[in-house]
Formats: sequence, structure tokens, C-alpha cells
Amino acid sequence: MAPLGPFEPAPLLAVAVSGGADSLALALLARDWARARGGMVTGLVVDHALRPESGAEAALTLQRLAGLGIAARLIVLQGLAHGPALAARARAARHAALTEAAAGLGIVHLLMGHHAGDQAETVAMRRLAGSGPAGLAGMAALVEGRSLRLLRPLLPVPPGRLRATLRAAGLDWVEDPSNRNPAALRARLRLARGDADGAGVLTRAAGEAAAARGAARAAVDHEVAAELAARVRLHPGGYAMVAPGPLSPPALGALLRVIAGAAHAPPPAQVAALAVALRPATLAGVRVMPAGRLGPGWLLLREAAAMAAPVLARPGAVWDGRFRLADGAALPEAAWFGAVGDDAARLRHLKAAQHLPAALLRTLPALRLHGELFVVPHLGYAGPVSCHLTIILHAVESPIAGAPFLPSAGLCPKGVQARVGM
Repeated sequence: MAPLGPFEPAPLLAVAVSGGADSLALALLARDWARARGGMVTGLVVDHALRPESGAEAALTLQRLAGLGIAARLIVLQGLAHGPALAARARAARHAALTEAAAGLGIVHLLMGHHAGDQAETVAMRRLAGSGPAGLAGMAALVEGRSLRLLRPLLPVPPGRLRATLRAAGLDWVEDPSNRNPAALRARLRLARGDADGAGVLTRAAGEAAAARGAARAAVDHEVAAELAARVRLHPGGYAMVAPGPLSPPALGALLRVIAGAAHAPPPAQVAALAVALRPATLAGVRVMPAGRLGPGWLLLREAAAMAAPVLARPGAVWDGRFRLADGAALPEAAWFGAVGDDAARLRHLKAAQHLPAALLRTLPALRLHGELFVVPHLGYAGPVSCHLTIILHAVESPIAGAPFLPSAGLCPKGVQARVGM
């Protein structure tokens, strides 16, 4: 766990527990590690409600966690239905629910039970999808999110050792039949690998290759962070100023991702073509234009046509993947959260707006009541409804240059099977 730090003196950890062997073993190991440091673990059990027996399995998992002295919360996902892209939809819903639950508990460390077999399958899936070196680094051991740190301490550990850990503790687990469903690519790759314990040569080689690529990716991440700090000024209004000259493709990709509020950078080939020489262009929901009166260099802003529709203005609401309403914000019931849009022209008289291009003004976040603007924080505008101007925060899912990629090679769990700790 040390490479995944820092942790507070008495660490509070949340563990995503499906009831399967991997996550249950992680909960057991995390409990021992946290207790040894005066901390505590909370299990977050997600019921996808997609199978008739899932409710009973979740209840059994809660019972097993209670027997281990681990406090737990049950999260039942609503609205998931069988159909296209079910795995991706379930994963997104699960991640959102886990994030919300951990934040509600005041926990910033969320542990996931991905192991060496999962890493090998992830690399194989990305290779089939044509991923580049960054994607073939596999899953990171640490991901810094908007409100939590996602940790994967078991990435180097074969799943067979995790099952042995549970047997040594006298614990049983739930077997999810979807893990053996040949309709799913991951399940087919698992069957093709023929290494249920995850201790075979192919699994080990895949993990070692991913770790090597991860180390290279970490070095690039350091370089990107330094380049962005020297060349880019990111404004809390969701746009960026770039100094004259080219940007490296990784730095430009990171910048495009943040301006668009996207989970991933655009395809590398598209980014590389633009990075050679910045020029007026639109790519992946981001517009590139000369900075004009803002100074030398280039302005990167959200493409107005690509912005999300307004959402109801509620505390914590996220609009366009880029802006979040402050927690505890007092807002009228009928308020909406979206872009300035066509109202940009009537704000031109504001001092803060006079030097900004019209295209940029349209993309700034705003609040409306009965169709009328009443707050545009980044212009210092407040209408007839009283509202604090720090109510809207620029808060993308992951920072433009957060923690460097941490490959699984940096981890060395010691307690698997022996239950000594991590």
C-alpha cells in the first residue's frame, strides 16, 4: 500500500466488494492493513439488480463482511437494463455510485480488487482495439479523480492466491456467472488464456509488459506536467491560453480532454496532426483559435455545438463534464445550469466580458431561472436573484496533469494468502 499513499494517520478506506473472491480478499487484507494503523474499512456492496439472485448474493456478502468486522453499505443500482453495451453502462453506473457513496462517507481512498488476470485481459482487449503504448500500459494502480483516489493494490497478484487467502481464512465467496459468459470479450479472453489461477507464463508476461509500458508512461506524464506548467494557462472558466509554438501530442491531448470535459484524449493520430503546428481547428469538441486581444498564442475553448444540454441546478450537479455546482448551494427549485449561449451579446457591457471573444462568452457556465440569466460567476454577473458568485466550480473528472501513471511494478503486496498485510 505504501506506493499508493500518502494516507492519513488513521486511514479511512472504502472497498468495492462484489462478493467475488477478489474483492472479498481485498476487503480482508485492507481491514488488517487499516486496523494496524488505527484506521477503518467500509465495504461498498453494489447490487446491479440484473439477475434474480443478485439481491440474495448482496445480502450474503453484507453478512460475510459483518462477520469480518467490516462495516458495509448496500448500493442498489436503478435503471440498468439488458441491451447493447451493458457492461460499459453497468461499469459507468457502478463507478458513479461508488464515488458518491465514498464521498458521502468522507472517504477519499476507494480500493478495487483488480488482479493480475484482469490486467492481462485488459491489455489484450486494448491491443485488439488498436490502443497505443499508453493504453497497453493497462490499468493504473492509482487514479486521481475529482473527489477520490481509486487504488488497485492487487494488480500484481494472481487470482489463485486471493482464493487461497480466503480458503485459509475459512471464507466462501459468490461466483458471478457473467464472468464465464462467452458472449463477453473479457470472458472469452479469460477462457482462451486457460490460466484460472493467473500464475501462468502468459499472464505473468502480460503483467511485466504492462508494467514496463507503465514506467515509460509515467516518465511521459512527468514531462507533460512540466510542459503544461510552462506553456499553458488554464482558466477556471473552462478555457486555456497556450503560448506560441508547438505542444507535444501528449500535452495537447491532455489539454483537449480537459477542455472537452471528456474521459479520454482524442485519438493520437488526430492530436499529433494538430500538435505539429497549432492552427484554427475544431477537434473532439474543442475549438482552437488565435488568442487575439487576450495575448500572443492560442485560445482553446469548448465547441459551443458540442456542449451538453442544461441540467437542473442542484447542489453537486455536474454540467458538460466540466463544471459542478458547489455542495450546499442554495438555489431556487426551478433553476437550470448550462451555458451562457445566445445571451452572450447582452453581457458584452460587463467589464470582465469586454476583452473576451464572443465564441468564448457563449461557452461560459451560467444559471437560469424561468429562462432568464441570474448568475454568470466568471463574469462577476449576478441578476435579481441573490446567489454567491463562487457557486460554480471548474471540476473535470480527472486533472489535466494529476498523479503520474503508477504501474503495478511499484506494488509489492505481502499479505496475500498469509494475511499479514499489504
